[in-house]
Amino acid sequence: MDDNARPHRANIVDECLQSEDITRMDWPAYSPDFNPIEHVWDMLGRRIAARQPPPTCLPELRRELLDEWCNIPQVQIDNLILSMPRRCKACIASSGRHAPY
Repeated sequence: MDDNARPHRANIVDECLQSEDITRMDWPAYSPDFNPIEHVWDMLGRRIAARQPPPTCLPELRRELLDEWCNIPQVQIDNLILSMPRRCKACIASSGRHAPY
């Protein structure tokens, strides 16, 4: 699964996928609804934004990101995975454009 970005379509990537017998999944460009990690990044960003006081330097931000990453409840990740069929249906219904949630 990729978004047709140039790095994902490089010849070396195509050759690697073919050598591993991996078939690309067609998916609409600009459709983050099919990419679960985008939703995890959003969760992480919201958790960092809610911290008081906010991080004030890069080393502190790095520590807090790692801390929050480790503290995302597994049930949230499970729910995200279980929501994928619904997300796919919503994306199809919206003709590949952003699906409202």
